[in-house]
Amino acid sequence: MEYAMMVAMGAVTEQTIVVTVVHDCQVLDIPEDLLDEHDLTVDYILTPTRVIKTNCTRPKPQGIIWSKINQEMMSKIPILRRLQEMERKAGKDVTLGSKENPTLRSRTCKSMSQAHTNRTLPITDNLENHKDITTVYIGNIPPAIRVSELKNILREQGASPVHLTWQGAQHRAFLEYSDPCQAQLVLLSLEGLSLGGQVIRVELAKTQRRRVHQAYGDKQLTSETPLQRGPQATN
Repeated sequence: MEYAMMVAMGAVTEQTIVVTVVHDCQVLDIPEDLLDEHDLTVDYILTPTRVIKTNCTRPKPQGIIWSKINQEMMSKIPILRRLQEMERKAGKDVTLGSKENPTLRSRTCKSMSQAHTNRTLPITDNLENHKDITTVYIGNIPPAIRVSELKNILREQGASPVHLTWQGAQHRAFLEYSDPCQAQLVLLSLEGLSLGGQVIRVELAKTQRRRVHQAYGDKQLTSETPLQRGPQATN
């Protein structure tokens, strides 16, 4: 679901490399007939001992499959409402499914509430420091806004951080997220948000932007062990 939402945001493309981090014992062949259209295959598998290139040619999801989303999921993940409206204006079919999809629902709720143990990351995450905290900066906060009010607003937007640093005198706050994918979704969720009649400023913290630039530059991912077996999928 995270990947599909990032496709809808334009944050990833078909050329984006997808990597999963697992233990060696979790590397398994998955028959292709068990995969659904929303399942995401990966390009590389990182384990404590190996870097595996999957050579999988199965197409990745091209965006959110709205027929697999229901009203309950929409209420639990507020950013979906915004993405649905964006795609509706773009002329896409955003009709929701009428039935519960327990598998997709459990995957989605887990991915949005906490960082994955078996994390699947676009290459936009730092592969060497995938556990680093991602910090989002919020500025232009009105003087009358209290930290408790900001926390409530973040909760309503589905953007509650693992840690919040409040600097009310400077009209700013820093939100820390353990999942870089969630941090990118938060940027979209809070974009254009008005507090007390003022539109707040939302962006990655300066230190975070420098870290991303230093982490990637001209870095390319290399593999040590090609995997010639079937496709690998992740929840």
